Amino acid sequence: MTDKSAELAGTLVAEHRSGTNFHRLEGINDLADAYNVQEKYIAAIRDGDETAGYKIGLTSKRMQDMCGIDQPIHGTIFKRRVAFTGAHLAHADYHRLGLEFEICVRLGQDLLPSDVPFTPETAGAAVDAVAAAIEIVDDRHADYSVLHCGTLIADNSWNAGVVLGAFTPPPAKMEEATGVAYLDGTEFARGLGADVLGHPYVPLAWLANHLAASGRMLRKGDIVMTGSIVTTRFPTGPFTYRFDVSGIGSVEVSGS
Repeated sequence: MTDKSAELAGTLVAEHRSGTNFHRLEGINDLADAYNVQEKYIAAIRDGDETAGYKIGLTSKRMQDMCGIDQPIHGTIFKRRVAFTGAHLAHADYHRLGLEFEICVRLGQDLLPSDVPFTPETAGAAVDAVAAAIEIVDDRHADYSVLHCGTLIADNSWNAGVVLGAFTPPPAKMEEATGVAYLDGTEFARGLGADVLGHPYVPLAWLANHLAASGRMLRKGDIVMTGSIVTTRFPTGPFTYRFDVSGIGSVEVSGS
């Protein structure tokens, strides 16, 4: 669907500019179609920027069931959209701002496609550092009761940036790391590293294999957001969120 994918990518660009609410795009019939459109959409909005890494979404069985899919999804993170703890966001820069609380990993070496299939152990061995992180998502006021996963993928899996804490060597049992999220100093939720398919390296291995299947690869220095361990928040007014992950660190973001 080369011609159709370019047309649908152009539609996404136009709808982001016009503020159109998220809706199903007709013509995306399977995952291959969805990622073809995503590739064209990313090329259209890249504007000379480099790839910083990837986000992984739908890393819980509940979310996969809701979207009618049996695997995670991914999107590209641009370098210009990487911010660091203490960042301040403006609601006006997004259609609808969402925040997801995650563990980010950083690759210390390439994961060569010739080494597939990757396992959580072999993918995890390439990780040199991890950080508490908050993903910025923009769902464009999606109606979750009729959410179309193919269009979500095409729309770069809704990634609108990341906010990173300091990187540190990965703890021995990252699945046991406890993440605690605070709003304006008050705890509102917590989760475990195990909440992303049992261990953050499980979605990491999935991503490495998924990219390798299309001749791509995770490279040294890439960051990977491994999936939310706390329910997404959609702030509507001024806010300060902090996310502490035991054995890893903390990240904070504010907005108005």
